[in-house]
Amino acid sequence: MSASAKITNTLRQWIDAVATRALHDHARYAKASGLSMPQFFVLMQLHHHGKCGVTDIGDRMETTSAAASQLIDRLVQSGMLARTEDPDDRRAKQITLTEKGRTLIEKGIAERYRWVEDLAASLTAEEQAAVLKALPPLIEALKKLETSEKYKTVGRLSKAADRGAK
Repeated sequence: MSASAKITNTLRQWIDAVATRALHDHARYAKASGLSMPQFFVLMQLHHHGKCGVTDIGDRMETTSAAASQLIDRLVQSGMLARTEDPDDRRAKQITLTEKGRTLIEKGIAERYRWVEDLAASLTAEEQAAVLKALPPLIEALKKLETSEKYKTVGRLSKAADRGAK
């Protein structure tokens, strides 16, 4: 196996392990909080991106504005979100996290990362040093990929592929 194939395979294994753990922890926390995963996703999006409109949420979820609006309505009724008039366009609404929603998400994030301390503590000093040396360049490379046009279109391409498969 070539060096390129080895690093690719190792990175895939790491991503699979972390993604599985993160998704499992998010799903468990969302369920314990009485939320569906789409509702939890909306709250996470607002936590990370700040206030936005219904259409923005629908676009991020790759769903219709009507479907996003229904999710938002339930979260507004539960006190997790607030809907206010957009000062630039009175017909549009801005969606924001309430303090209740922000607290729930912050607890969820803390829960998601709880296992990381145990993982770090399980490594030897030499392994910790190797991780500290290897991860910063990977993080920087990933940031560069995120701004690449090639990866910005992945969602649109997968939607087109799904339509073509039907």
